Amino acid sequence: MQSYRKTEITVGVFVFLGIMAMAWMAIKLGQVGGLGSSGYHVSATFEDAGGLRAGADVMLAGVSIGRVASVQLKGQEEALLQLEIQQGVKLTTDAIAAVRTKGIIGERYVRISQGADDETIEDHGEIEETESAINIEDLVSKYIFSSSE
Repeated sequence: MQSYRKTEITVGVFVFLGIMAMAWMAIKLGQVGGLGSSGYHVSATFEDAGGLRAGADVMLAGVSIGRVASVQLKGQEEALLQLEIQQGVKLTTDAIAAVRTKGIIGERYVRISQGADDETIEDHGEIEETESAINIEDLVSKYIFSSSE
C-alpha cells in the first residue's frame, strides 16, 4: 500500500510539471496576454490592410522583429495598425512599412524597410511612410478587362 501511494505522488508531480511546462511554452511562444512579450509600440496607417490580422509578423531584413498588436478602422477609409517591436530593434523615422504576403497565397505580414535617417522612432511613435497590400484579385481583373478591349 505504501509503494502504491508513493507511485501516485510521483505521477502527480510529473503531471503537474508537464502542465506547467506546457503553460510556460504557450505564454512564451504564443505571447498570450502580453506576458511573453516585451518591446515598444509603433503605429502605422494604411489605405488597405489587405486582410492583415492581429498577431501577424513584423519583419525587417527577413527576420521577425515583432508582431501586429491590433488592426482597427481609422475614420472610414483607413486601417490603423499597432505594431509591437522587440526592445533591441530601433526603427528610423524614415522607415517604410508595407503589407506583404508570404509566397503567392500565404499569410500577410508587415515588412519594414529602414531609411537613412539617424533619428529613431520612440515608444508610441508612428511610421509615416506606408505601402498598402497588393490585391491579387484587383490585378487579375485589371489584366482580364484590359486585354479584352
